[in-house]
Amino acid sequence: MGHSRSPRTGAPNPLFEVELKLAARGSRESARTLYRELKAAILDGRLLVGAQLPPARKSEAYFGLSRNTAVEVYDRLVNEGYVLTRRGAGTFVAERIPAPALRPEPQAKSLPAHRLNPFWLDPDVTAAIGFWRDRPEGSPSARHSRDVDFRPALVDPRLFPFDVFRRVSARQLRGLERKPASYKSAQGNQGNFYLREAITKHIALTRAVVCQADDVLVTSGAQQAFDLLARALVTRDETVVAIEDPGYPPMRVAFAAAGAIVVPVGVDQEGLIVEQLPRGVGVICVCPSHQFPLGMTMSARRRKALVEFARNCGAVVIEDDYDGEFRYEASPLQALRTTRDADIVFYVGTFSKCMLSALRIGFLVLPRWALQTFVAAKNCLDWHCSTPVQGGVAEFIARGHLARHVRRMRHIYKQRRQLLLNFLCAELAEWLDPIPSCYGMHVAAVARASLDLEHVTEVLLRHNVKMHTFSRYFVGPQTRVGLIFGYGAADLSEMKQGLSAVRKVLQS
Repeated sequence: MGHSRSPRTGAPNPLFEVELKLAARGSRESARTLYRELKAAILDGRLLVGAQLPPARKSEAYFGLSRNTAVEVYDRLVNEGYVLTRRGAGTFVAERIPAPALRPEPQAKSLPAHRLNPFWLDPDVTAAIGFWRDRPEGSPSARHSRDVDFRPALVDPRLFPFDVFRRVSARQLRGLERKPASYKSAQGNQGNFYLREAITKHIALTRAVVCQADDVLVTSGAQQAFDLLARALVTRDETVVAIEDPGYPPMRVAFAAAGAIVVPVGVDQEGLIVEQLPRGVGVICVCPSHQFPLGMTMSARRRKALVEFARNCGAVVIEDDYDGEFRYEASPLQALRTTRDADIVFYVGTFSKCMLSALRIGFLVLPRWALQTFVAAKNCLDWHCSTPVQGGVAEFIARGHLARHVRRMRHIYKQRRQLLLNFLCAELAEWLDPIPSCYGMHVAAVARASLDLEHVTEVLLRHNVKMHTFSRYFVGPQTRVGLIFGYGAADLSEMKQGLSAVRKVLQS
């Protein structure tokens, strides 16, 4: 009679928790059964490529079998290509094995009637929330060339001072070793106090946002901030949320998922067209410093009109300031959230653009009346962001490393931006007209004539050049046709290569 066997208490490494139905101890079928069970576990994916099998000398502890029996089984699996041995290391599942057998899908009639929320089955939703995804394949001739990534809102990790961040993070970990954080850390689940304090100083200098550490809520990137805003501000099927069109798709998805009535509002050379805002709007979402994705800055006249409109109709404004640290010309422009309007403006910031997206650290500057509600909503999601990462970012800012990094990146981005503008105004002037912009990490360019830019980007992708058209950012009817050139992830040589490819495709 078959039976299951697990390693005995105190069995040595490696960990091996795969359940095998082995023959009874002493059975003549022991070797054949172990072979069959291990092979089945490899083929169905329970034992993945690279997984280590228990050493044969420990076979008694793991399988209840002699070493000789285990060696016999392992040799057979090696000969058939399912496993391989590494001298002095052990036996491992081989890389080149038949694909795991897929279990047949159950019949539709046997599935639960409400297995998934229909909202997340909408192809438009999955496309919007994953709008950075592009097909990875290139042509065989292009596979040996470097990728050129012109997609917006991406950063170049090659330029981040990892050595500095490693030192400050190590110091924070040593501090945690001496004084471990309590279970309810970070402070009140609002975020590490020293990080919140550092954030207030950073945005006061770079964006003229005046606030206290108690006004700041630390989030897992800007996307979690949008999710929290939607959870806390939206009443399902009642709250009207105005978004810029074109705009940032993942922000729109967060509000739509919460049940908001999402209304797209057009933008022009002055930013959001306030006159188009619907009556009864409860939440207005804007990128006033560097509209995403077109790049214009909201004029002072529009800013004043927006705030007055919001006050008159009892609405709140969400200011997405995703790359406001990077200004290249004109005088500094303060954020929409001023001391006077702090009661109706929710300010969203992120370190994904000025530091590293992998850190997943963003923040909300909240009106005092909303703070406790948002802290409770944050607790519902994930309690708090990583304590060591928060501490590392706090020290990175407090010791002046972020300011130095931003100054360096401004210089690098300014060079990249100038190269791009020169190329647009000369080599690509026949087809594209850049939209004026003095902030950010990308430039949008409007097509001068009727062009099939979707086909253009498909051809470019086959040559390992990734870029977006305006189309994926519109919700309502598309009013402009153009291309977006991000310069955060491509260096000067890569940009020259990619821009030359753009010109060749447009010429053809």
